[in-house]
Amino acid sequence: MTSTNTKLPTPPFLKGFPFNVFLRLLAPRDLRATPAQRDAFRRYAQIGDPLADGVVTMIQRLPTGEGRRLFETAVEHGIDALDDPPAELVAFFEQVDTRPYWLDDDKIELAIRVSMRTGLWGIGFALPGLALTGGYLASKADKPLVGTGDLRRMAPRRLNETATWYIDVTSPGGLERFAAGFTGTLRVRLMHAIVRSAMCRRPDWDFEQWDHPLNQAQMSGTVMLFSLANLVGCQAMGLRFSAREREAVYHLWRYIGQLMGVDPELMPANEPDTWRLFWLQADTEFLPDEDSLKLAQALHGDQDDDDAAMRVARAMLSSYSRLVLGNRNADQLGLADNKPMQAAVLGISAVNRVLELPRLLPGVTRLNEEIGQWSRRRFVQRGFTETGGDRSYRRHDKLAAGPQAKTG
Repeated sequence: MTSTNTKLPTPPFLKGFPFNVFLRLLAPRDLRATPAQRDAFRRYAQIGDPLADGVVTMIQRLPTGEGRRLFETAVEHGIDALDDPPAELVAFFEQVDTRPYWLDDDKIELAIRVSMRTGLWGIGFALPGLALTGGYLASKADKPLVGTGDLRRMAPRRLNETATWYIDVTSPGGLERFAAGFTGTLRVRLMHAIVRSAMCRRPDWDFEQWDHPLNQAQMSGTVMLFSLANLVGCQAMGLRFSAREREAVYHLWRYIGQLMGVDPELMPANEPDTWRLFWLQADTEFLPDEDSLKLAQALHGDQDDDDAAMRVARAMLSSYSRLVLGNRNADQLGLADNKPMQAAVLGISAVNRVLELPRLLPGVTRLNEEIGQWSRRRFVQRGFTETGGDRSYRRHDKLAAGPQAKTG
């Protein structure tokens, strides 16, 4: 009889370079799960977001546009601004308006400062190059993205909208009740629920092979990418974070995960929890297929772009992704193998490691935070405008009416 403490073998995804090195140097302990723990995790792959899904049901029940209007009023002014709100909205806003007992404002403030300090290295490399590109290796989570629009045309807008939302939730005051980060998170959550509803109605959705669309396991993995992958991605670019800073970042994303609708039982509470979640994701979700290749190619774009600066930027991003994901994964995603550009990325990382030393001096870290915040905002604002970004995500509303609608 198998012992309940028997550990599962390490997933092949984690055995190759560089993930074997990441685990050895950065992971806090033995991450291997037991079969029972994997089974407990897998149960969440059959669950959506009941509260947000209820809001979509309300939108479908009410006259066209009325449900969205009620939702937006409650988002911008609170549920009390509605005279007779539907039960689905009451339940949704009761959850998001409740501050959890464990929420620590000092940790939130520190995490935001850490995120600001990552600047262009976070928003220009770690987020698109590791968190998003690496996330495409989870093929089951790719299916809704592939099924909702023209990938190559929409990838830049999706990237800039994601980056804008990320900056909103990691800026000072961004998670106050009516701030852009808080309200934007609620809109992203509704958008996910609308897409989930549309995928569930598709006759070609394979629940057995792909699980429930946009399920809890995938949602927790997305939050993990914004915390763990972003920190590791910035460390790869030469930045350093103390244990206290890392703890604060995981605390921040635990709260954002709650706002996003991740089940509290599934959301990591600290760094060891997050690494264990990463292990389970690698064991059950990181199974790339043709859709993984399509999404990666849409994100990394055409290297023959007429804009020389854009060609260099894309080549550098692809080289960074190859370095942090490893050659095997990079090959599966069709990423270019540009040795000179990879050397340039490694050189930048080495320079950044040296530039981190002056932060020992008083005031330098604060200066880095302000420079980082300015640079990442300026970088993303331009792309958001050029690609027609929209913080409301209303273009997805048409999916609530039928499964065949296409959106970006």
